[in-house]
Amino acid sequence: MATFRKRGDKWQARIQRRGQPDISKSFLTKQDALTWSRGVERDLDLGVYAPPKAAAVEEAKPDLGTLGDLLRRYREEVTPTKRSARHETQWLTHLERDALAAVPLAALTAKAVGDYRDRRLKEVTASTLLRTLQVLSAILNHARREWALPVVNVVSDVRKPSPNKARDRILTPEEEARLMHALTSGGRDGAGRFVPGTRNPWIAPAVALALSTAMRRGELLALRWENVNLEKRTAFLPFTKNGDSRTVPLSPKALEVLAALPHSEDGRVFPVAGGALQKAFARAREVAGIEDFHFHDCRHCAVTNLAKKLPNLIELSAVSGHRDLAMLKRYYHTSPEYLAAKLAA
Repeated sequence: MATFRKRGDKWQARIQRRGQPDISKSFLTKQDALTWSRGVERDLDLGVYAPPKAAAVEEAKPDLGTLGDLLRRYREEVTPTKRSARHETQWLTHLERDALAAVPLAALTAKAVGDYRDRRLKEVTASTLLRTLQVLSAILNHARREWALPVVNVVSDVRKPSPNKARDRILTPEEEARLMHALTSGGRDGAGRFVPGTRNPWIAPAVALALSTAMRRGELLALRWENVNLEKRTAFLPFTKNGDSRTVPLSPKALEVLAALPHSEDGRVFPVAGGALQKAFARAREVAGIEDFHFHDCRHCAVTNLAKKLPNLIELSAVSGHRDLAMLKRYYHTSPEYLAAKLAA
């Protein structure tokens, strides 16, 4: 009778017959193990089974190179075709520098990936690690499906950490006023030194528009004047994070911000590099004395404020661009006092 069990990234088939030594062999898939065991059991029933010679050597595994070789090939051939190429390149670069990259691909096991998980969790959050493991899983699947490499996605057998709790940080009206003042007029830093507002004229309007429209940073920086219609009060985004296009309705505040902006020569509404926006925002946040607030949290603030005017979640999702209403709920944060006031109305 044949029994099967998974050991690491392989399936072991074992055949036990009374009066005979056990016969076992390992395979990459359970189906291969089933096929082999049926053939051996048939030969045993017919009395023609010939055990392998003691000196027989298991067929050598093909040389697939190391995991690092696979990562480099994927980074060069596949990553450039993605809109998330910049972030994915960062994750792949880190993986290539880790000891995991030196493991031969044919010998890659769930334990090796688990050891990487334990090392990495000492340096980054669980959410960052999960994104890296998702990329590694996608690479192994791509290698098997598209490049016909005999590899197994061992990431699926690795225990994953629980993701970090979703952020719910939003600005109070007083904090928002301090932040915008720090962006324009400046203030004093933690050492008591006066720091002028950012000299880049595009930063403060970009932050103001983010707080008004719930646009992501990438969407703001990709926005072009040809897609802005002040008369219809809309801004068209041909490419968004989830791959869909969407048209953002503009509030009076957003219209005021856009109407005051000069038009750049290259046609972008905000001709600013992402790094410059991040640095200026971080400096203003420090000057304003605001803790634990990231640029992406502007989106949380905007969705929360918009929800007061658009209580219908379908309408709200049309503005924010969320396809998953459960995800939209993560961004919607309102106070119990506000809900109590609505109930009392």
